[in-house]
Amino acid sequence: MRFFKYLLFPLTALALLSLNCSDSNNHLDNNRVVVGISSDIETVNPLYAFSVTESYITDQIFLPLIHHTWNSELGEIESEPMLAESWKWNSDSTSINIVLRKDVKWTDGMPVTAEDVVYSFDIYSDPAVESRFFGLFKNFYLEENQHIDLTRSFNIISKNELKINFLPDRAVSLFAIDLPVLPKHIFNKIDRNKIKNAEINFKPVSDGAFIFYKWDKDQSVILKADQNSFLFNKNGIDELIFKIIPDYNSRLLQLQNSEIDIMTDIRPNDVSTVKSKEDLKIVPVKGNEYDYFGWSNIDLVEFNKSHKKVPNKLFGSIKVRQALTYALNRDEVIKNYLENRGEIAVGPIAPIFKSIYDSTLIPYEYNPEKAKKLLAEEGWTPSNKDGTLEKDGLRFSINLNIATGNPGREFAAQIYKNNLKAIGIEVNIEKQETGSFFQKAFSNQFNAWIAGWVVPIPIELKSYWNSDLKQAPFNLTGYGNPEVDSLLNEMDKRIPRQKRIKIFRRIQKILHHDQPVSFLYWKDNVVAYNSRINNIQITPIGPIYDCQKWEIKKIKD
Repeated sequence: MRFFKYLLFPLTALALLSLNCSDSNNHLDNNRVVVGISSDIETVNPLYAFSVTESYITDQIFLPLIHHTWNSELGEIESEPMLAESWKWNSDSTSINIVLRKDVKWTDGMPVTAEDVVYSFDIYSDPAVESRFFGLFKNFYLEENQHIDLTRSFNIISKNELKINFLPDRAVSLFAIDLPVLPKHIFNKIDRNKIKNAEINFKPVSDGAFIFYKWDKDQSVILKADQNSFLFNKNGIDELIFKIIPDYNSRLLQLQNSEIDIMTDIRPNDVSTVKSKEDLKIVPVKGNEYDYFGWSNIDLVEFNKSHKKVPNKLFGSIKVRQALTYALNRDEVIKNYLENRGEIAVGPIAPIFKSIYDSTLIPYEYNPEKAKKLLAEEGWTPSNKDGTLEKDGLRFSINLNIATGNPGREFAAQIYKNNLKAIGIEVNIEKQETGSFFQKAFSNQFNAWIAGWVVPIPIELKSYWNSDLKQAPFNLTGYGNPEVDSLLNEMDKRIPRQKRIKIFRRIQKILHHDQPVSFLYWKDNVVAYNSRINNIQITPIGPIYDCQKWEIKKIKD
């Protein structure tokens, strides 16, 4: 569950001086790693850590029961112990017995116990707390308000052992219990309605490999290795610093000048420049992030007025949506902007998920003539005035919304505007400030937009493609297909692995046919890091991971 991140998209004077010093040797001589990030954090409380950067930080200071690694050969997550020393499922996987490590303590010296585990599930699922995990405990026994029924779901056997019970016939895995454990003796002193604004959000009592040392607003967040942690690596780094550098070009320059050690999301046209620096290593992560061209499948005026889902007059037809995908020259964007660091997407499951990805699906080709033919079959014909398509007196004219600050999507929007104009569709590009863009997208105010999703690991489709929008908060198009709904519900049950794989592939086929959005391309996340860092593993799980294993090469005299 820690990987269930929706992403649509956080010192003293002497310390500040050392962070901004132009003499890079001062930084390189220290046993620390500096990560360049684009925005400040708002919390380090796992209950509310929504942003990617906040998750990077909380993952270092709060431990889950289970640890995960990425198996690139299988394209799957593998699990191993963390706080849980061992676990054992019962015969039908309706319960799991967990034995905790006995050598884990909170930073205030108190031991981590089974009480902490149960309490964590308690407050994560309490609606009064408004946790980011609220509503995601479908496999547990729940009360009417979605709070976990603690009596039915948990049995504490001893200080270091507990049993967790799940609903029968549910597809339960270790991901159902994968969340950062919190200290009960700290949080139960705070009124649950007040946790969100409590001081503990920036003075955490934690149990991870690092401790939260200092936060200087809009400057940096500093973590220090916890020498009392069972994860402590005597050869590891002493400090992990997240340096806030909002401007992309400034981050890039500081990377090249060795003022920061790690930078993610290197733009394609900067890769060759970064590669030319001998002390920097480039890792293109074949990923789980795709861009898409969103079309509202439903009439937004009617939906916002009555919540009735009536087909959109422009995009409600499958043939029209197929035509729109045929009209988009995605290869041009991949070649000329991504510099071939991406591949055309056929659906919401990336090729890296090898066991469930349907490799038989053929991407829609760039074919304007086929697009015109499909549109004509749906009654769209060129007007006599300017050639713009019309149907029943309605012009095919759209406002294409994009968020500011994303040059890749700005480039793509212009290409697609020209592509659509060539088949008779008028496009006006409207740029929105990022916060406003997402607010409007999530409140069903856009008919057409370009955005992207980071696919959660493990794969979760229901929140994106179920027709019940209460169960699918990320189904921004209002898409609905009864067969998809049925298949998604089937996947909530305990079914054999091969049947599950078949369902994943069937859903991909349906979405490929229905084109609820135009799936554009999977984008590589190009990560650069200083070669002085040893033991760094950059995988689809994330670039800032297992940081306790990182070690710094010693500079020879």
